[in-house]
Amino acid sequence: MLRTLIRQELLTHLMSARFFVAVVITLLLVVANTVVLIDEHENRVANYSQQEKVHREKAVKAETYSRLELFVERPPNPLSLFSAGLDKRLGTTVEIYHGDVPMISSISARNLGNPYLNLFSQIDLVSIFQVVLSLLALLFAYDAIAGDWESGTLRLVISHPVRRGSILFAKYIAAMICLLLPVLMSLLMVLILCSLASSIQLNGSDFLRIGGIVWTTIVYLSVFYLIGLLISTTTRRTATSLMLCMFLWVGLVLVYPNWSRFAINPVSDMRAERQSASQQIEQIWEEADREEQRFLANSPLDGEPPRFNIGYSGSSSRSGRRHGFNMTKVDADSEPSVPHFQNYQAFIGATHIRLAEKAALIREQRLARTDIRQATWDKRLMKFSPASLYTFATSAWAGTDLDGMLDFSRATQGYRQMLIDYFHDKDAFASRQWFASDQGTVDWWDLPQFRFERADVWENAQRALPDVSLLFLMNLILFILTFLIFIKVEV
Repeated sequence: MLRTLIRQELLTHLMSARFFVAVVITLLLVVANTVVLIDEHENRVANYSQQEKVHREKAVKAETYSRLELFVERPPNPLSLFSAGLDKRLGTTVEIYHGDVPMISSISARNLGNPYLNLFSQIDLVSIFQVVLSLLALLFAYDAIAGDWESGTLRLVISHPVRRGSILFAKYIAAMICLLLPVLMSLLMVLILCSLASSIQLNGSDFLRIGGIVWTTIVYLSVFYLIGLLISTTTRRTATSLMLCMFLWVGLVLVYPNWSRFAINPVSDMRAERQSASQQIEQIWEEADREEQRFLANSPLDGEPPRFNIGYSGSSSRSGRRHGFNMTKVDADSEPSVPHFQNYQAFIGATHIRLAEKAALIREQRLARTDIRQATWDKRLMKFSPASLYTFATSAWAGTDLDGMLDFSRATQGYRQMLIDYFHDKDAFASRQWFASDQGTVDWWDLPQFRFERADVWENAQRALPDVSLLFLMNLILFILTFLIFIKVEV
């Protein structure tokens, strides 16, 4: 009997106009948007390759170690086509310098105060599924019970020896199959278009991530179908059910995720935290100045740093703590001071590395207490909407969430340590080539290369699991409520 009910409901949906509209609208929106996204991704890949080449050429042109200007690029994520997340909202270029620890705020193209707000301003494939298919799920559900009650079909079906739970389950399965068909058809078209694009190379792990996005999409659509089914069960008129479904759809998908951006945040005023951190960092660099003065008090170097009274020609330097030198020729009279100058540079390099890491701990604590804390609260507030949960879960699968950006930040920190180790292996800080090229320029053939590998698929699954679990919980609660109400309905 259950199979017969499912077949009947399935045929009814497949022959309906709303199924045809669902397929046509979903395919048109997804295919058209995919073409635009692929073109944009190809431009990003081309720009990434060009920037990498420019950074490499700029680095190897440095004639001394101190003149090295090293930048790294964050590669475009091909899965940003499915869920853009923060991938296009944060900067991509980070400078690697031994005297400064790169952090996520170093790559931010915008204020990091609430990075989750940016998740809702991207038109990607997930956005289409989030808005369009949730509406279609409600349209499939609003008359599932109310319509049968008005037409008398429900009374006829219940007059047969069939359980009411079987009726609900049959309607649910048939509707979900019909909602899944547009998703799979559009996904197939997306994969075909991606296979034709030379800039997009998907591996086995990417297909598993896409599978996770599809599975999350099914769970998300199920939530909205069950919302519509619950409303249809509690009302006796399709017009009332439709009105309530549209009201909830607007509230859960369009209004609440955007309203929660401007909700009052219980996190305390963060200006004091930022000012305190800035003062502590200033004190750290004042400590560097004091240590430098103590060193110079016992040094035979004359004059004012950073050049002192060393005679040279062809030198240029950058401002601030990045004193990049290129003395193409040191005067013979200044040669006795060169060893002392080398000791000074070695001391300053070690001091800046040590204090930069000390300042990084303060900056990291400040981010944890301010920006990251606020972003965490914003995410919790948004989780009352299944649309927000869907966005968070799919961006976690794609690796375009905040954790994915933090992965890149940690990779740049690791690369900075590789650069420091490289300098130590070359004894660069204490060498003449740190500031002078008169005895030969630096050969950068063995300069460490930056490589960024995204988190593995299992890590993405763990990050998406909390939000997917909440969607599952919503499904369970909605189905139980619908069942408990339906078995008590008088027909």
